[in-house]
Amino acid sequence: MRRALLLGKLTLLCLLTQLSGCEIPGLGKDAAEVKLEADSKATGAACRHALRGIEDCYLLNPKGSKTAIYDGWKEMDLYMRENKLDGQKTTVVVAEVKPVPKEPEPKEEVLEDDEDKPVKKGKSKSRQ
Repeated sequence: MRRALLLGKLTLLCLLTQLSGCEIPGLGKDAAEVKLEADSKATGAACRHALRGIEDCYLLNPKGSKTAIYDGWKEMDLYMRENKLDGQKTTVVVAEVKPVPKEPEPKEEVLEDDEDKPVKKGKSKSRQ
């Protein structure tokens, strides 16, 4: 009985040792989460380099992770202070949208025929 118990524990120990080196799906972070976090961190760093405040960065990037944006902003701030770098001021230019003028529709002309019956010229509403 002791031998069977010892053999069971040894088998369990070997199994756990082998599984510890495997990547089991579902236990780690999702690839989309990792990508979002990296993108948010880069966005935070870019906002700091562009001399934007952290609050403005949050407002301009609502889909990003706020903690990752803050981490990226903070890292870039430290880097810029250590290397005495000036940021680049950006200006957001909003393009004015001008409405496209519509072409005037052709007007119908009424011509009188010899028989005094009005004849319409212009658009016809028949389908072909």
